[in-house]
Amino acid sequence: MTATAPIEPGAVKAPIEPGAVKAPIEPGALNDPLRPFGESRMLPATAYTSEDVLAWERRHLFAGTWLCLGRSEDLATVAVTHRSVRAGDVSVLLTFGDGPVRAFANTCRHRGHELLEAEQSSAGAVVRCPYHAWSYGLDGALVGAPGFRGVESFHREDYPLVELPCLTWHGWVFVNATGDAAPFAEHVGAVAGIVAPYRPESLHLRARHSYDVAANWKVVCENYHECYHCPQIHPELCQVTPPASGENYALRGAWVGGSMDLRSETMSLTGRSAGTPLPGARQGRVEYLGLVPNLLLSLHPDYVMTHRLVPLAADRTWIECSWYFGAADVDPAYAVEFWDLVNGQDWRACESVQRGLASPHFRPGPFAPSEDAVHRWVRMIGRAYQGIPPHCQETA
Repeated sequence: MTATAPIEPGAVKAPIEPGAVKAPIEPGALNDPLRPFGESRMLPATAYTSEDVLAWERRHLFAGTWLCLGRSEDLATVAVTHRSVRAGDVSVLLTFGDGPVRAFANTCRHRGHELLEAEQSSAGAVVRCPYHAWSYGLDGALVGAPGFRGVESFHREDYPLVELPCLTWHGWVFVNATGDAAPFAEHVGAVAGIVAPYRPESLHLRARHSYDVAANWKVVCENYHECYHCPQIHPELCQVTPPASGENYALRGAWVGGSMDLRSETMSLTGRSAGTPLPGARQGRVEYLGLVPNLLLSLHPDYVMTHRLVPLAADRTWIECSWYFGAADVDPAYAVEFWDLVNGQDWRACESVQRGLASPHFRPGPFAPSEDAVHRWVRMIGRAYQGIPPHCQETA
C-alpha cells in the first residue's frame, strides 16, 4: 500500500466542538503527530501506555462513536431475547424481538441497578431488575413496578429504558452507547461503497480465533495499516502479495484503508484457493479497511476476514479474528492457516513495540514514505484527542 488515491470531494469538515472533552495528553505532545505527512511523527508514548488515555478512549471513541459488537447471528441466538454487552465504558442491553435488534442503557429507571450483569443473557418477553423487580418489555417499555399501584403521580409510560442508536450493517451490529454520535452513514462514509460488492451479510462464518495480545489497541491498528514491515517479518505473505503494491485511500468517513495486489489466486500458504470467488469481489487484490474504533475488514477475492478489537488495558487487547466464505461447506483451513501464522508474526511485533513504548528512552519517530495510511490514522486519532470527531477528516 503506497500511493494515495485522490481525496473524495465533499468530505466532512468540523471545527473542535464547543465544550468537547479533550484527551488527557499534554497539548504540545500532539503538535508533531498533527503535522502534514513528511513532517510528522508518531503519537507520544502516553497515548499507548496511559490508563487515563484509555479511559478517555473508551468513553469518547468506543462508546462515543459507532462500536462494532459482533455479528447479529452470534448475538441473537434462538434462546436469547436480552443480552448485556460493554460498549466502551457503558453497559448496554440488547433486545431481540421480531424486528431489528434494539439497544438500551442497561440501567433500571428506578435506582439505576443493572438489569443484567456484564455479558449475561436471558430469555423471555421481559427483563426484570434483580434489585426491586421493575420489569421491561423488548421495546424498553416499563411493564411492571411493584408497590406503585394506585400512586396517582406515577405513570409507567414516563419510565421506559433509555434507547440508544443501534443498527445492523452487512451482518455486524453497531451501537452508539453515548447516543450523540454522527449518523452512521457519515461515520462509515465512502467505505460503504468498497464493502457493499462483497455482500458480507450473505457469507458464512467458517472459522474464528481469538487472541490476547500484550499491546495497545492502536499499536495493532497501526501495524495493520502498513506493509513497510512485511519484508522483515512476513516471508510467507510476501510470496503471495508484493508488499509495496496497491494504493491507500483518502476518502470521507471514520476509517483508514488501502489495497494490495496479489501475485497469486488468494492469500494462502500455496497461493491457491480452496473456495470460490465471491460475486462482486475485486479479483487480483485485497482490500484492508480499518473502521474506527474497532473493526478491521480484509476483503479477499474468495473470503472476508475481520479483526474485532476490545481493549482490556492500555497494554493489552483482545482480538477476535473471523473468516467468512460464500459456501457453508468450504474448508477454511487454507485461509486460517495462512492468517494464523501472519497474525502471530504481527502480534509478536506489536508486543515488542509496546515494550519499547514503555521505555523511558522512547521518542516518537517519523513515518516512512510508504506509511501514509498510518499517518492518516494517527492524525485522525490525534484530532479526536482534541475534540474533533473521527468522521470529520480533513480534505487536504
